Amino acid sequence: MASQAYRLSSELRGHEDDVRGICVCGGAGIATSSRDRTVRFWAPDPEKKQRYTLSKTFVGHSSFVGPLAWIPPGERFPEGGIVSGGMDALVLLWDLRTVEAVETMRGHQMQVTGVAVDAVGDIISSSVDCSIRRWRKGHMVDTWEAHKLPIQTVVTLPSGEIITGSSDASIKLWKGKTCQHTFLGHTDTVRGLTLMPGLGILSASHDCSIRLWALTGQLLMEMVGHTSLVYSVDAHISGLVASGSEDCSLKIWKDGLCIQSIEHPGCVWDAKFLENGDIVTACSDGVIRIWTLHADLVAESNELESYEIELSQYKSSRKKVGGLNLADLPGLEALQIPGTSDGQTKVIREGDNGVAYSWNSRDHQWEKIGEVVDGPGDNTGNRVLDGAQYDYVFDVDIGDGEPTRKLPYNKGDNPYTAADKWLLKENLPLSYRQQVVEFILQNSGQSNFSLDTSFRDPYTGSSAYVPGESSISVGSAAKPTFKHVPKKGMLFFDSAQFDGILKKIGEFNTNLLSDMEKKSLSLTEIELSRLSAIAKVLKDTSHYHCSTFAAADIDLLSKILRSWPTAMMFPVIDVLRIFIMHPDGASLLHKRIESGDDVLLELFKRGMTSPIQAGNLLTIIRATTNLFKHSCFSQWLQQHCSEILDALSGCRSSFNKNANLSYSTLIVNYAVLLINQKDQEGQAQILSAALEIAENENQDTDSRFRALVAIGSLMLDGLVKSIAIDFDVQSIAKSAKTSKDTRIAEVAADIELIIKAT
Repeated sequence: MASQAYRLSSELRGHEDDVRGICVCGGAGIATSSRDRTVRFWAPDPEKKQRYTLSKTFVGHSSFVGPLAWIPPGERFPEGGIVSGGMDALVLLWDLRTVEAVETMRGHQMQVTGVAVDAVGDIISSSVDCSIRRWRKGHMVDTWEAHKLPIQTVVTLPSGEIITGSSDASIKLWKGKTCQHTFLGHTDTVRGLTLMPGLGILSASHDCSIRLWALTGQLLMEMVGHTSLVYSVDAHISGLVASGSEDCSLKIWKDGLCIQSIEHPGCVWDAKFLENGDIVTACSDGVIRIWTLHADLVAESNELESYEIELSQYKSSRKKVGGLNLADLPGLEALQIPGTSDGQTKVIREGDNGVAYSWNSRDHQWEKIGEVVDGPGDNTGNRVLDGAQYDYVFDVDIGDGEPTRKLPYNKGDNPYTAADKWLLKENLPLSYRQQVVEFILQNSGQSNFSLDTSFRDPYTGSSAYVPGESSISVGSAAKPTFKHVPKKGMLFFDSAQFDGILKKIGEFNTNLLSDMEKKSLSLTEIELSRLSAIAKVLKDTSHYHCSTFAAADIDLLSKILRSWPTAMMFPVIDVLRIFIMHPDGASLLHKRIESGDDVLLELFKRGMTSPIQAGNLLTIIRATTNLFKHSCFSQWLQQHCSEILDALSGCRSSFNKNANLSYSTLIVNYAVLLINQKDQEGQAQILSAALEIAENENQDTDSRFRALVAIGSLMLDGLVKSIAIDFDVQSIAKSAKTSKDTRIAEVAADIELIIKAT
């Protein structure tokens, strides 16, 4: 008996992290892959109708596992076989009966994103390395570059053709290595593909849509309803279509219309139909769920209730307004308290929404600005605006039937400049300026910003017209304007390839295990798992404000950095580099130093001991640069400035381009810090180091530019202008002004202008 809507049938629990892929293995069971580096096989439960139980776990990948494919039972595999692809760039073939990897296919240079088995038994794989590879009996027999950007998915047709989807937003149909058709229409990455029986092929895209195509390339239908990236799509012989998305929903479609949407307590990575029409979903909460139309297969009432509670808790924890938890916002009673200054803003909880109010001192009342529809941490996809990426993009409904306005902002930017630019772009009154600035400060977590009430048009540099004021300031001389100085914010190295870092740590650990003399230095499985957990927290930047570490985490990092051979330190230093960026990580590290255990200084001395490893040098410079993120390290950085500069300048001749850029970035940050500290001696040391970089005309342009910015900033806002002139900075500026690089020429002109003002 069928019901009208899909309902929860069962939950399969066993994975320890995100479930990334699903493979329906005929009537034998269901295979799933996970970020926990395993493939698990779920067999039908003989005691419960249409229920499944964990039967086998396949361990062999060194990183998270994604795509899966099924090989039906045959002579070679009496119970069937499973193909898996992983972040470790491997394709593995598993014997379901023995639970062993019988073939390990190496050749891809980067993550394997798709696997399929064609009619003759060849394995087809796709990768972020832009290639398609064909494997036969464990050996690669063919390969070609199918797209110029990463390939995200691959499927095979019964006729032997191959279809690929890519980050270039295109779909291609291949006969052999020849492209027969290119399907164009998506505006973002094509993430998933599947056959639609009798009609053509379905595609899922990061543009939030699903499309149905004829095999000739003709677009037949577009399905729109998801509000974020669509990761997967599948079709059933009944004509139903299922899709999974970053928006935490499974959607079911019929004839192009969404007929049901099922919320999940996490991202839905994959969705697949069973033969009876039930749907299996893979969720980022580590749970596989089966949804059914059949009333006799619906879960027990207590299971349904438990799921609703879990879903409600997840939604409550996730609901944010302007980067703040909705539950933490004050209610309407907060509007009974008068504001302290004109233009002060408050975000108030009204039902399930946050509404911004501004204090009007003249009328002595709070005025509604509008509903804050979205927050900076709710959806990483919303942080891209007009092709540019921002730390925050607020969606603000200003009411009166007006469309939602997007307010972008980057950490470190001047909020007044951001507000001015936004008001002019949106054609809104400049009188809103103070309200917008305070809104930005409140919702980006900046409580101690020094307010600057002067307006300067961000496009023309002109001041705003204020009624009643003279258009000319009598007796005031025009101040010179500079293009690139003084530098106010800090620069950081905050991106990391954690899968590669953890893979390298794993390789080094294996080497230690195989060395009888150094085996005692190796990490246990628990310690390796702890490192993976640390990396998982560090990856999730949207939750830095609430995620934490244990003291054992810094203990583990400290232990490795102190005990492992210096040649093996660099990937662990790289973990520390990002650990420093995390507020709680930085706090733990600072407490360790304050207690007398200066792991940073010990790391610096150990890593800089001759012979210096190139990997250690680069990661140490970048980790030190990231210390400037948090003011708690300012004293340490100032105290050890000479020691750090002396050690690094002594080995500059061995720097490669990356090391040079990292070193010049460190110099810029030191310039900003020591200007604020009014440390003339320290400024002079930084000036000397910066001049050494800037005077080298063969220096790479990015490093030279940053050194010149440091020089100009130190001369303009620091205490070493006369010292710079004594060091003949004028000649360096004159030479730099002839550079073909516009930025270098501009900052050189800034320096000349500073000299002329002497």
